[in-house]
Amino acid sequence: MDRICNIVRNGTSQAVFVMAGPGIGKTSLTEAISDRLSEDLNILQIHGSSALAAVPFGVLTPYTGELNAEESVSPVAVLRSMWTYFEKLKAGRSAPVLLVVDDAHHLDDASAGVVADLISAGWATVVAAARPRPGLPQPLDQLWYDGLAERVDLRPLNRQQIDEVLAHVLDGTVPAATVDAVWAASGGNPRILDALLHDAAETGVLAKRNGIWMLLGPVPADGPQLTAVVTKDHIRRGPEEQEALKLIALAGPVGRKVIEDVSGAAVVRSLLDQQMIIETSGVPAELSLWNALFANAIRSTLSVSRSLQLLEKIRAHQNGTVLRGEGMLRSVEWAFECGLRAPDPEMLDAAREALRRFRNVSARTIAAKIQDPALVPLAKAIQARAHYNEGAYRQAANLLDACWRQLSDEPVGPAVLLLRAAAHQATGQSLDAMVEDIRENAAMEPAESDKQHKDKGLQVMRFLQLGAVVDANALASEVGALRGADTAEDAGSESLLVLGEALLAHALAAAGRAGEGLDSALLAASELPPLEDSLFFFTEFVLGRLVTDYLAMGEWESAERELDNYAAGHAPGAATFNGSLQVLRGYSLLRQGRMERAYQMLLPAVEALRLNDPLQLFRFGSALGFYVAARLGDSAQAKRLEQDFTDAVAGGPAHELLAGAYGAAASEYLSRDGKGLATLHTLATTQDAAARAGTLLEILAICWELGDPSVIPMVQSVAKSVEGRWAQAMLTLATGWEAADGDALMDTAASLEESGFVNLAREAYARASALLEQAGDRRRSRQAVALREKCDHELGERFREGRFIAAAPAVHLTRREQDIVGLAVQGLTDREIAQRLMVSVRTVEGHLYRTYVKLGVRSREELESALPK
Repeated sequence: MDRICNIVRNGTSQAVFVMAGPGIGKTSLTEAISDRLSEDLNILQIHGSSALAAVPFGVLTPYTGELNAEESVSPVAVLRSMWTYFEKLKAGRSAPVLLVVDDAHHLDDASAGVVADLISAGWATVVAAARPRPGLPQPLDQLWYDGLAERVDLRPLNRQQIDEVLAHVLDGTVPAATVDAVWAASGGNPRILDALLHDAAETGVLAKRNGIWMLLGPVPADGPQLTAVVTKDHIRRGPEEQEALKLIALAGPVGRKVIEDVSGAAVVRSLLDQQMIIETSGVPAELSLWNALFANAIRSTLSVSRSLQLLEKIRAHQNGTVLRGEGMLRSVEWAFECGLRAPDPEMLDAAREALRRFRNVSARTIAAKIQDPALVPLAKAIQARAHYNEGAYRQAANLLDACWRQLSDEPVGPAVLLLRAAAHQATGQSLDAMVEDIRENAAMEPAESDKQHKDKGLQVMRFLQLGAVVDANALASEVGALRGADTAEDAGSESLLVLGEALLAHALAAAGRAGEGLDSALLAASELPPLEDSLFFFTEFVLGRLVTDYLAMGEWESAERELDNYAAGHAPGAATFNGSLQVLRGYSLLRQGRMERAYQMLLPAVEALRLNDPLQLFRFGSALGFYVAARLGDSAQAKRLEQDFTDAVAGGPAHELLAGAYGAAASEYLSRDGKGLATLHTLATTQDAAARAGTLLEILAICWELGDPSVIPMVQSVAKSVEGRWAQAMLTLATGWEAADGDALMDTAASLEESGFVNLAREAYARASALLEQAGDRRRSRQAVALREKCDHELGERFREGRFIAAAPAVHLTRREQDIVGLAVQGLTDREIAQRLMVSVRTVEGHLYRTYVKLGVRSREELESALPK
């Protein structure tokens, strides 16, 4: 708007053409421009109309009323009449004329020619808004080609802009998952965005939980605001276009030829030109509405009887066309909406397709209608997975209890058993109880029955049990035996091998053998393609282990790359798995020492896992959130997260040791009574920790971060046996720390910083500063402080949280810092201090920040007690 208004005011161009698709905001923009310029210019408005598109000069009638019938069709007479009208306006108010044309793509050529002549003659400045397809009429388009007009293209809002809109509209934290879901649902279209936000908030689907805006379900397609948008769009269209849009909304994706046969090729071309529908590039070409939410909204406005009429019309023109993918799914869904049934095999395929697209309600609804006894067990398993996706673990477990025996000797058997185990674990049942159930079931079967599927079921549970106790040696033996076995004809062997490899990867990382674990995780990932659409979430299961291995090695960038690649290729599953992925991202940031960014990631992640926790990370995630909140001094959030951590149903057993360690450390940051540190020391001496060198090193690092240097010799000992860059960095820091050589520590810190371990470099600089200060080398000590502050900035920290590793060196505040701190201690605000000292508020903030860093404090309340005496 600023750009266009400046062009009009400065006269740098006589015309501006605003191009945008439907709902992007061109009408709102032209109205706002008219309002802004109304005091400086005479504003005339013209609205193009499809009804007048075939009438020469039809839209100019308000300004040509004095012409007779013969003159009203003469371009010269119409142009002269417009000029006369403009002169009357200028006489009444001495200001130039701005002609604002909305929906200029509907102008007839004669009217467009007059407007073009007005521009060329300089009689008026024109702002014209139109859709890119079909575009401006030729006379106006030619002006742009000739350089006599500016063109401004409005495009759908990108993700960053959606984020800005939500931050402006909603009071609270809007997590990335909510932004992504709203962006996907709206397509970046502001009109749809506005409607869906209103409807989602009214229905409670968009709700604020502990300060975090969460989507608690799918965005409603039948809300009043979105329905009003659809209705308004339909009113503007002719009956042929309305019918075609309804058909495509109900059947899409649907073959282009089918719609052309029903509605005509001209209607299809018109809708494509208006960007209301999109066409795939496949063979045969298929049509869909431009926005899935818009399509759902159209469907919600139709009665069952009307929908049935349209279904019969479509079927009459499909002529036995073989439907596939989403088109096949929509066909079955549409039949159900009309009260019809489809053949059971077709319904089973549709239910699996719905599950693949995470359309959980459709998957459950369709699978529940299957009656063929041979297909019912698999249909129940599909319903269970849909329930699991939605966080309804008890319902999923009950369904799986009723079908797993019938499916155990099928190729899907291992996946069903894994899903059943996950569902029962989510409700608090132990793996041991499930193993006993399988054994009892096997004992009741006839001795001559197939033994292979019994062994396969027990093998699945055996892997899970070994993974729960993180027994790397036993897992390596079992996986090695499975690799060496002849499984060419065993359809379920791929899933067993992927499960074993993934669990082995995690166990090896915990044991300090992250390099070997990474090889195992990558091998599991390479075997995933055949299992992509499995009833169990193998892809996400392996991803979690792969990321964990990268983090154990200190390969932060590789872990982020894997998470980004998954997010880019698996958008439909975001509502189910996003909380789990965000916990992994938060854990990565925490390991890097980027505490504030980790906090921003973990708080929304915990809220998401509260709704849906497929990988059983809620307890671990709440422990991490509790730790970061306590470390950053947010005691209110820390206590709430502590309650979450304490009350959580036991999560994934493999994470329990680390969850307990971070929980104990968080308690220590809150109370500083030594109890949390004592708990950490106890954990570090347990048999479990002793068998997991990688986990033990992480626990020792947590102790060290709490300000306990007594663990440094143990860090040196353990780090030598742990693979990866992070363990080597810890060993380097511990060795330099013990040597107590300030100059050598400066070199160590620089090396750590260059290697990407900025948080460890920060502590090396802090330790070097203290040693150099003690040695009387104040210049080098100040240099170390400055380099430590640089690390703080790189990590994104506003202050140096807690006591952390190093004791703060002796500090010397500048005269300006002393003045500002003195006024801050008296209770003056930053603005009041700036006014008193006649400096900018930013200068005050900068000096206070540097003082916090020097003194090792986090707030004004801590300043007075920390000031040097």
